[in-house]
Amino acid sequence: MLAMIPFPDLSPEIFSISVFGMEFALRWYALAYITGLVAGWRIIVDTTRRAHLWPDDTPALDEKQVDDLLFWVILGVILGGRIGFVLFYQPLYYLQNPAEILMVWQGGMSFHGGLLGVVAVNFLFAARHGIRPLSIADVMCMVAPIGIFLGRLANFVNAELWGRPTDLPWGVAFPGAAAQNCADVLTLCARHPSQLYEALLEGLLLGVILLWLVYRRGALKTPGVVAGVFFIGYGLGRFIVEFARQADAQFISADNPMGYVLQIGGAGLSMGQLLSLPMVIVGAGLIVLARRNKSAAP
Repeated sequence: MLAMIPFPDLSPEIFSISVFGMEFALRWYALAYITGLVAGWRIIVDTTRRAHLWPDDTPALDEKQVDDLLFWVILGVILGGRIGFVLFYQPLYYLQNPAEILMVWQGGMSFHGGLLGVVAVNFLFAARHGIRPLSIADVMCMVAPIGIFLGRLANFVNAELWGRPTDLPWGVAFPGAAAQNCADVLTLCARHPSQLYEALLEGLLLGVILLWLVYRRGALKTPGVVAGVFFIGYGLGRFIVEFARQADAQFISADNPMGYVLQIGGAGLSMGQLLSLPMVIVGAGLIVLARRNKSAAP
């Protein structure tokens, strides 16, 4: 029998209450969103109080604008995340069941969709307040790994987005569909805890790097650098983890057991990898643009 780590006895719900016959529950996933947004908001506020971190020692936005930005980001994350999931992962299903698009409580959010939503919000907010879009992008990207870290931990608690079968000693025996789909695999349902890989790589490690760049290296003084590093860091991290992450069920078939969206010979790329590659390219472009703008400045 191969070694594996049994899944801990965790509930997706922190607590639930019944009010007038209606059940209300606070889930770890919701708490991760709330905590990530609040923590990010407070860190951005802190940077506005440290003028020396900004170009010409002048913060790009004030605390009142940061409060306004929080609302816009929430809107971009929710709308973008849901629309992205619908378009990227299950377009045919939602085309046949359009009423379910609004049922976000049933699950189904895409990080890449949420990112596109926040990018759109960035340009709208910057235009409304007359602020450089790259400066807004920098502060949002600076704190994004906090939400990624907490969100991936919540994915683990929910026993969702698990990894491929593995015989490594830290493989986890996830319950539910993960165990059913592993019934004919010799690894006895031990799977990569890919949620934790992402939490550590795209959340903790990338977050530490970005905060170090901002607070120790003055990266905000060159608008676009922080956003560029985030795009490259997340894109590379997600691309790597996708090799250990189980593909979404709608992409898996008898002819395509690995769930590749793009197949090249015996290898292939998953949807997550296809969506992450452009991030690396955009990130590199942002850094090049930022350096050109800095060298051209008087």
